[in-house]
Amino acid sequence: MSTPTDTEAVLRSLLARRILILDGAMGTMIQQHRLSEEQYRGAQFAGHARDLKGNNELLSLTRPELIAQIHDAYFAAGADIIETNTFGATTVAQADYGLEPYAREMNLASARLACAARDRYSRPDRPRFVAGALGPQPKTASISPDVNDPGARNVTFEELRATYYEQVCALIEGGVDLLLVETIFDTLNAKAALFAIDEAFESQGVRLPIMISGTVTDASGRLLSGQTVEAFWNSVR
Repeated sequence: MSTPTDTEAVLRSLLARRILILDGAMGTMIQQHRLSEEQYRGAQFAGHARDLKGNNELLSLTRPELIAQIHDAYFAAGADIIETNTFGATTVAQADYGLEPYAREMNLASARLACAARDRYSRPDRPRFVAGALGPQPKTASISPDVNDPGARNVTFEELRATYYEQVCALIEGGVDLLLVETIFDTLNAKAALFAIDEAFESQGVRLPIMISGTVTDASGRLLSGQTVEAFWNSVR
């Protein structure tokens, strides 16, 4: 049986009194540093066979001081909640770089970096929080990657569930306060994430607050999978 934490009660109390500020993007902050391929690799991955530049989640292992600096900057600017550097820290996303075996380590390291920043900035009268970030994945379970074959799929629901489950368990172990399923554009991917979250809560014996954000792709107000925001919410609630 999973047990709720006190975080939800604290968040609800704060939200009843004021708007809470979420941090901004991690990727654009990293881009400002114009890191080289060698800087992304670090010593640990100096001999890796594939290019690693642009794999921002890897920096939690190879440049942890940079990720910590970005977290600190967001808290110093007034953020109440920061996100872990885990947007693409899953086996599905890391397959593009040949780093699937390191996905769990990326999540654990990222969570610990963010939580250390939280602890540096939290005060009794101004608590700070860490949201474990679950990205939408580069592959979708309900949208064909081939315009000539509408029935084609490049990932299954089970593969998504498994990769999200590994991610959530590592984020919980790393000490996050809540989970953020972010910038979702495929409802079935979101359902896989939420299914995995529920499984992780049961296996880890804890229940954290969950936030969900979706990506509206055009002026029609619909997600890429075709749903309105209202329909998306009703399908995952």
